[in-house]
Parts: sequence; C-alpha cells; structure tokens
Amino acid sequence: MENLILILCVLAAILLGLVVLIQNPKGGGLASGFAGSSQVGGVKRTADFLEKATWWLGGILFVLCVVATSIHSTPREVPAEEQTEQAEGGNQEGQGADQQQNQGGQPAQ
Repeated sequence: MENLILILCVLAAILLGLVVLIQNPKGGGLASGFAGSSQVGGVKRTADFLEKATWWLGGILFVLCVVATSIHSTPREVPAEEQTEQAEGGNQEGQGADQQQNQGGQPAQ
C-alpha cells in the first residue's frame, strides 16, 4: 500500500511539473501557438484546461502526501520479547561506555 501511494505521488509530481512547464507565465504557453483569429475559442479552452489540470494535480499531490504521511507515521506493534531485548541491550551499551570513560578518561579504540 505504501509503495502504491509513493508511485502515485511521483506520477502526480511529474505530471504537475510538465503541466506547469507547458504554461507560459504571461498567459501564452501552449495557447500561444494557436494565435490565429479563428482559434480564439481553442486558445481559451487550452488555457482553462491547463489551469484546471494544475489545480487538480496540486490537490491530488497534497492529498497523497498527507495519506502517505499518515500511513508511515502509524506506530507498528513490536512484540514484547523484542522490546525487552532492545531495552536491555541499550542499557548495557550505555553502561559500558560510562565505565570506559571513568577508567581511562578516554574510550578504548
């Protein structure tokens, strides 16, 4: 499930980048190629489509990122045996470092 959401995020980001690059910041972009007087309606439709596509892809990317974060941040259950082993191992390592510093002033290399 996480991989699917990651793939969808990457696809949405790539498509959003392409749609933004197609647009011209001054209003031309892809629509500027259809500058003929007979194509005035086509130019407006192209610009509207690109603007709507930008908003939709931005919204989709935002939602996918929020979903990916919520899935990734849910805590996973660790069996009780592993928790006690990790706790004991962490305490032993910390005590060993303290003892090395107390005996010689510097940890052994």
